[in-house]
Amino acid sequence: MITLAHYITLGAVLFCISVAGIIINRKNVIILLMAIELMLLAVNTNFIAFSRFLGNADGQVFVFFILTVAAAESAIGLAILVVLFRNRATINVAELDSMKG
Repeated sequence: MITLAHYITLGAVLFCISVAGIIINRKNVIILLMAIELMLLAVNTNFIAFSRFLGNADGQVFVFFILTVAAAESAIGLAILVVLFRNRATINVAELDSMKG
């Protein structure tokens, strides 16, 4: 039987993996965006687990709203990334930090 502790442990492991991805790789913007999305999914896993444990659907409804916003954020982030790559020919974070007109 899967208990609440299993879900929380899975969420914590996913969250730690995403934090490690952000700390280890600070050069590639795509990897950073993927790590942020993984962090968001870890939080959503905990929302679902607590919603199931408490027996109400509030957490599950909240996750649907979060996933909708995350999809829009991913689309906008990738569009910005494509424009940056076209203008600068790189996705290295160290080279993208200066704001030149």
